Amino acid sequence: MKHYHIQNDTNVYFSTCTVIQWQCIFKEEKYFNIVTDSLNYCIGNKGLIVIAYVIMLNHLHLVTCNSDTTVLSNIMRDFKRYTCVEIAKQLETDNEKLFLYIFEKAAEGRKKEQKYKIWQDEFHPKAIYTEEFLLQKIEYIHNNPVRKGLILKPEYWRFSSACTWLNGEENDVKINKGHLFQD
Repeated sequence: MKHYHIQNDTNVYFSTCTVIQWQCIFKEEKYFNIVTDSLNYCIGNKGLIVIAYVIMLNHLHLVTCNSDTTVLSNIMRDFKRYTCVEIAKQLETDNEKLFLYIFEKAAEGRKKEQKYKIWQDEFHPKAIYTEEFLLQKIEYIHNNPVRKGLILKPEYWRFSSACTWLNGEENDVKINKGHLFQD
């Protein structure tokens, strides 16, 4: 199994968080909102800077930075822990027994007391060192819903930063696209 590591010489990363067994839990706005609300909390309180993102049906991609006083792996740990609890609560409210069963089985045998495990362990951070690689990852993120046949144009996917990057429109998540580039 390939392990990804946080590098000491950059704080810009492309990351992916994947739902256990690639289960498609993001089908209703209320589930997407748990993720966007948590990202905004991390932006406002944990030093996270979101440059680009997309939430798909069973995973999410992020291009992020973090402040010099924070560590991305700590932010992602807290993000995944919080969203796991909140998504599980919503699944319980919605009586989604199959999802709950799958996520309960995934949590069995874990060291920490955890009823459900919704996210796979890794978040696969890939360090970004060049503007070319950064723009490649942003384009990849924004075109993901198009490649999956969910929409025709990237900016049509609501839970993505494409509308901010392509049209300058505000988004559900506070996007910071300007601090990496010098005009």
